[in-house]
Amino acid sequence: MRNPIFPMLAALCLTLTPAYAASQCGGNFSSFVANLKKEAISKGHDRATVDRFFASVRQDPKTLKADRSQGVFQKDFIAFSRALISKSRLNKGITNARKYDRVFDRIQQQYGINRGVLLAFWAFETDYGAVQGNFNTVNSLVTLAHDCRRPQLFRPQVFAALELYEQGDLSPTKTTGAWAGEIGMVQMLPADILENGVDGDGDGHVSLKTSPPDALMSGAKMLSGLGWRPNEPWLQEIVVPANLDWSKTGLNHQQTVKQWAQMGVKARAGSLASGKLPASVLLPMGRKGPAFLAYPNFSVYFEWNQSMVYVTTAAYFGTRIEGAKPYIAGKPDPALTGKQMKALQKKLAARGYDVGKIDGILGAKTRAAIQAEQIRLGLPADAWPTKALLNKL
Repeated sequence: MRNPIFPMLAALCLTLTPAYAASQCGGNFSSFVANLKKEAISKGHDRATVDRFFASVRQDPKTLKADRSQGVFQKDFIAFSRALISKSRLNKGITNARKYDRVFDRIQQQYGINRGVLLAFWAFETDYGAVQGNFNTVNSLVTLAHDCRRPQLFRPQVFAALELYEQGDLSPTKTTGAWAGEIGMVQMLPADILENGVDGDGDGHVSLKTSPPDALMSGAKMLSGLGWRPNEPWLQEIVVPANLDWSKTGLNHQQTVKQWAQMGVKARAGSLASGKLPASVLLPMGRKGPAFLAYPNFSVYFEWNQSMVYVTTAAYFGTRIEGAKPYIAGKPDPALTGKQMKALQKKLAARGYDVGKIDGILGAKTRAAIQAEQIRLGLPADAWPTKALLNKL
């Protein structure tokens, strides 16, 4: 479920010019592959190895179809989280936590990342390795590199896959994964594997498809590289007072934990983290719904996936695996329909707000605009879109 257009690829995009994309994509597929082979040899790869690597490559129309039909997370947090977090999935997470206890202890010691965090990714990405995708990885990567939508994102991954082949960790004919080229139990692209792959089981290879220790250690290293702050929390359910200043809530506002506590914010269970830590009050469905304190590590989740509802669900599931209670759902105002959300976005855009694409999705820009209008109109500024706000606009 990971969004294939994540920051590592976005960074590559920034380093390559539009002329690059225009000159090195499209056209006859066989000619395109021949040019890839020439470039690989120019980079120092052995000619015979290059020939073997590209010998079976084929353009994959199913990959293009999957790319064109990417879904979006349109459900609200409560609906989405209830759909993804089943009793069975939770129990499997707890069982795997015990089964790979030594691996998680190593991860905690080396990277300072809690087991619940990685177990949640493992669960949501591939259902603990059961569903890893059946697209031929090399075919998908070369197809997407040939396609002129985002060649600058995928072309480097082809050469990264070639390096994995040279190391004996990828087969052009047998390695399969997601349609966008991600491989293994936690779904990593070839360049990510080269940079962050860890031989967790000590067999001399990084096997993310078949070795949970390799996959978990590699995922931990990647999260660490994305900025995970060791041995710090990421998300915690809280209880907020009815008179909280809602205009200070949202991921675009931060205060210290001590300041939130002084405003009446309390941990639902246990205690809040260190008073010096910065944190945001996250209300995924407004002031009447679930409430969380999002610590700095929560932002790292957005380096993995850009969807707010997915990120919040993954972070919350990590806390559940570690013993947190089911969240208090409350009685939030009904979510707007997709059509109503688009209407609201159009009204906000007409007032000068940058809400991004008019797509009916409650993204960060739309939330910020809603909160600003709620403040202007004297409504509780919790950034949750309601029919009352739509009618007032």
